[in-house]
Amino acid sequence: MAKRDPCTLSNYHEWLTKHTTVNISINFHEKAVKGTISLDLESLTDKQSKEIILDSNHVRISDVKVNSAPAAAWEIKDPVGPYGSPLHISVPQGAPKGSVVQVELGVETTNKCTALQFLTPAQTSNKKHPYVYSQCQAIHCRSIFPCQDTPDVKSTFTFIIRSALPVVASGVPVETPEEKEKGGDGDGNDKLYKFEQKVPIPTYLFGLASGDIATAPIGPRSVVATGPEELKACQWELDGVEDFIQVAEKLVFPYQWGVYNVLVTPPSYPYGGMEQPIFTFATPTLISGDRQNVDVIAHELSHSWSGNLVTNASWEHMWLNEGWTIYLERRIGMALHGDAERDFSAIIGWKALEDAVDLFGHDHEFTKLIINHDGIEPDDAFSTVPYEKGFHFVYYLERLVGRDNFDKFIPHYFTKWSRKSLDSFQFKDTFLDFFGNFGDESIKNKIAEIDWDAWFYKPGLPPKPQFDTSRVDVCYKLAEQWRNKDFEPSPKDVEDFTGNQKLVLLEAVEKFEEPLAPEKSELLGKVYSFASSKNAEIKSAYYKVALRAQDTSCYEGVAEHLGQVGRMKFVRPLFRALNKVDRPLALKTLEKNRDFYHPICRALVEKDLGVAGTS
Repeated sequence: MAKRDPCTLSNYHEWLTKHTTVNISINFHEKAVKGTISLDLESLTDKQSKEIILDSNHVRISDVKVNSAPAAAWEIKDPVGPYGSPLHISVPQGAPKGSVVQVELGVETTNKCTALQFLTPAQTSNKKHPYVYSQCQAIHCRSIFPCQDTPDVKSTFTFIIRSALPVVASGVPVETPEEKEKGGDGDGNDKLYKFEQKVPIPTYLFGLASGDIATAPIGPRSVVATGPEELKACQWELDGVEDFIQVAEKLVFPYQWGVYNVLVTPPSYPYGGMEQPIFTFATPTLISGDRQNVDVIAHELSHSWSGNLVTNASWEHMWLNEGWTIYLERRIGMALHGDAERDFSAIIGWKALEDAVDLFGHDHEFTKLIINHDGIEPDDAFSTVPYEKGFHFVYYLERLVGRDNFDKFIPHYFTKWSRKSLDSFQFKDTFLDFFGNFGDESIKNKIAEIDWDAWFYKPGLPPKPQFDTSRVDVCYKLAEQWRNKDFEPSPKDVEDFTGNQKLVLLEAVEKFEEPLAPEKSELLGKVYSFASSKNAEIKSAYYKVALRAQDTSCYEGVAEHLGQVGRMKFVRPLFRALNKVDRPLALKTLEKNRDFYHPICRALVEKDLGVAGTS
């Protein structure tokens, strides 16, 4: 194990979770889940530890058993910063080293649970049934049930879930006889669903969803699950996911999880995707009718190796998850679309990285690869930095030793750390050991020059590589024409552009020293159909340009858009931009959509607008 994770209160260096059984019912009426959680905990000391400490946060606990008998004593302690309240369970006699103690907890979530979002029928697409989904990254699983909520601990899982509506979870479905039992939505029509996850996973990968969900195949080992009315469009958009899987398998090693499925969530989902094993949870904003946004799936699939199998030991080292995943995602793009595709994607990513560094400040702690998380809520530090700065570190290492040599390191690294967690220093040792034994003196000389401390701890932007700009030059050329007051745009200007090229165009215009005049901003949206686009990426990028231009004709459109998407990638920048030009409308829009947004998203938008803690 790595050094202690500052974001967990559990004593996981004394007791280690080996298996977790989640036996719960979903109650849509009360917007809660209730049941029992069983944790099989291995003693890492020889009778020296007399208590088990678990992370919890606003979870109602009814009883605690240790090895099937009532616990000698247990207590929920006072909250500790942003990390919740530790649950202390007495084990007076301790346990021999290597022995397993089973702790059984009676639990029920409360209305302060940050990991679950319950949707009313009116908040779903067909307005027929309620819906619930989880989002546990980074430290929100502790608000569903007490656990060792750190990525440094992995356990196998059994899911036993009762619900009146279909259920998916981050495990492989197990055939069970239908069982009707009171609970769930309280109408007595609940069905039993069971899933097994035999590959150990950290608690942040716990995932479940229940609602009006239908499925259809999108490959020989993949299905898409979503609302019945959206199923056909999602199936078309995601057809071909098997191509992604096969490329990744050649790059690393065969897929370890059996099947790879995608749940397309309701629009309030706060992320582009969440890499829960077996079922990636994905935003509906990737269903754009043009297959221009499916690289989100390449990213989440890549997490099947980077993050899910090989995991950062704490959120201080998040770049190990996300930087590697961006690297693998872009290698998939290279294999399918040519070498220039990686640099094209990296150029877009560099712009996002510049924006994040500018927002935080070039000397900010959160712009380092390794972030000090003492006393910090990990969500507050979340940004594109670990993704893009992490990618550039991996990309730098590849260029340093050569792609052919680096391709030999990739399977070595993922094999060595498969089903384990590591920190940045263990990664460094792994890299140096591999290439130190490579038998090539020129390689050894090159790796001796790596300034590891600068990469790990220097804030701000990393060194910018020389990109292949062949796919972006045409975008920059068109953007420059918008500086010319006599320029007369035509829809033909962008008829051959991909969705990502349109994004590059918009990002280039957004970076003009002086914003567009309001009338030119309005023209940009109309002539190129950006304002009416069904592609949320393009519409959101256009609205950022329009808000900077103080184009009042777009304000209501922005407010409407913010009521249709919950993905934080779009929501937070648009709220910040709208707040600069029309704060009353920004506050009105937040209040109107408060129940639409996921609790994580809502809390961060409130912080962005300076109204945190007022709701």
